[in-house]
Amino acid sequence: MKFRSYPDRDMMMLDLANVLASELAAALRQNDEASFCVPGGTTPGPVFDVLSALRIDWSRVVVFASDERWVPETDARSNGRMIGARLLTGRAAAARYIPLYAAGMTPEQALGRLAAALEPHLPISVLLLGMGADMHTASLFAGAPGLTRALAADAPTLVALRPPGASEKRVSLTAPVLSGALAVHVVITGDDKRAALDRAMQLAPHEAPVKAVLANATVHWAA
Repeated sequence: MKFRSYPDRDMMMLDLANVLASELAAALRQNDEASFCVPGGTTPGPVFDVLSALRIDWSRVVVFASDERWVPETDARSNGRMIGARLLTGRAAAARYIPLYAAGMTPEQALGRLAAALEPHLPISVLLLGMGADMHTASLFAGAPGLTRALAADAPTLVALRPPGASEKRVSLTAPVLSGALAVHVVITGDDKRAALDRAMQLAPHEAPVKAVLANATVHWAA
């Protein structure tokens, strides 16, 4: 794991956006397309605001979320809604987006169809993740039924699970898919998450799921 700290959040978001853009451009120089996997939540929004305005051949970039709540994109809790509003705008509106939700189906019914849409774009060219203070990443939460399968070396591309206390099920990319990305970045803010990262380094992935992706990751942190 590489760790980069920044004097403030604004500088981190700007620098990280430029790093991601550079890596996407490098992937496009070597391939017909690049895949860009991103998180939901509030932390990456400022990164997306910068990134969406940068000059990349977005028409050759395929974007998808690392995980999704099983709600339609009209729901305020939808990661797809946030990604559409903050990333897939400006120049980045030309990118192709692959949703992780299918109306009229349960997560379990939709997993095969959703995975089949993603698999031609694996391994992920550039991956951005967040991390909760509880050391989860994507929708891989300690204690969630199905976590053991999601962490296994032979895990499928996607799993359906319900994090403890969650009001709805989620679908999530699994640990091998996430850790197999060609470039992995984790963005965190605040002293609580810095402390959580330090704890995670001492724990097993089933206790701290983010541990499963840290070996080849660059973690970006600002207070």
